[in-house]
Amino acid sequence: MKDIILIGGTKAGKTTLLKVLNGEKFKKIDIRTQSLEFEDQSIDTPGEYIENRQYYTALISAAQEAEMIGLVADATAEQYFFPPTFASIFTRPVIGIVTKIDEPKANIDHAKNILNMAGADKIFLTSALTGKGITELSDFISGK
Repeated sequence: MKDIILIGGTKAGKTTLLKVLNGEKFKKIDIRTQSLEFEDQSIDTPGEYIENRQYYTALISAAQEAEMIGLVADATAEQYFFPPTFASIFTRPVIGIVTKIDEPKANIDHAKNILNMAGADKIFLTSALTGKGITELSDFISGK
């Protein structure tokens, strides 16, 4: 079973976050995830899967392979796709992850509010660029 599946909009930073969590140095990634990607300890999802409701069943099915669901909200996004109580469709613990908190135009409070309304139990503030919040998130995922 995988440790976590990350779900979030296009360009939310899911793939970059997973790479940094796996110990790789920050590198801006412009290649979009095109399909569900099952890695050693994680599942990466395309942003289109949360942006289009017809893919919800694929998200629910893939989430069964993970111990935890991570809802990812880009602090610089103008639009979010998590409906209220979205987390209730999963049978696993759901956490919220705010990305890009280092950006000057980041609206961290708004992203946290979206994740709270979606039903995330605990919210982590992260920056793949500066490393802020990465250790805390990694420790939580690994159960330390």
